[in-house]
Amino acid sequence: MRLFIILTFFVALTSLFGSCKSESSVAPTFCDTSCLKDSIKFTKEEHPLKPYVYISASKCIADTLTWSYIDMGANRKMGLPDFLGTPVHINKDNITCFIKDTSYAWVLFNDCSNGRGYSLKIPFNKKDNIGRKSSTINKFDPKFSVADGLVAFSDRGNLFVEDMATGKTAMMTFGAKADIDYDAIHETVDSVNVTPTRLWARVKLGNEWKTFEKNIELK
Repeated sequence: MRLFIILTFFVALTSLFGSCKSESSVAPTFCDTSCLKDSIKFTKEEHPLKPYVYISASKCIADTLTWSYIDMGANRKMGLPDFLGTPVHINKDNITCFIKDTSYAWVLFNDCSNGRGYSLKIPFNKKDNIGRKSSTINKFDPKFSVADGLVAFSDRGNLFVEDMATGKTAMMTFGAKADIDYDAIHETVDSVNVTPTRLWARVKLGNEWKTFEKNIELK
């Protein structure tokens, strides 16, 4: 009987430690994943045609992206979960939009369920393709600093930056491929700083953390 009690206690203790380990292994997020109920709206009020971008919500997640302007004739619409290949939890404090008159708009946000950064370049005309990146380095992450007006992203071997207003770009190479999981990016990308004249990043290559920096000129 005494042996049975000891074994029972041991199993319970093991289960408790296992549960604690499982809970602690869940990566914390930097933005609130509470239910998104209201639409998020961006409008360029100073433009005579008032171009706008709306994101509506359904069942607590970002559902439909709509963009247009006065006299455009029709709204352009896109289902975000289908386009991104996954539902995304967006917080209104972790999303921004840059509208380039009636040419295009950039929408930058992070998925609050895992911290993954996204950027969408959406043209108002139907001739140009919609740009999508799910490896974006956004300033909403406290360890990433990106100057206003710039969008930054990585292809695991390089860091790229683009001026959203002009389309001018620059890049910095890591010299090797980083094994980046964009759903848990800080396991391999500790921090990033992006300005119009300089790129800086601390990245894990293999088992070693390395720092990269480069003075740039957007062209």
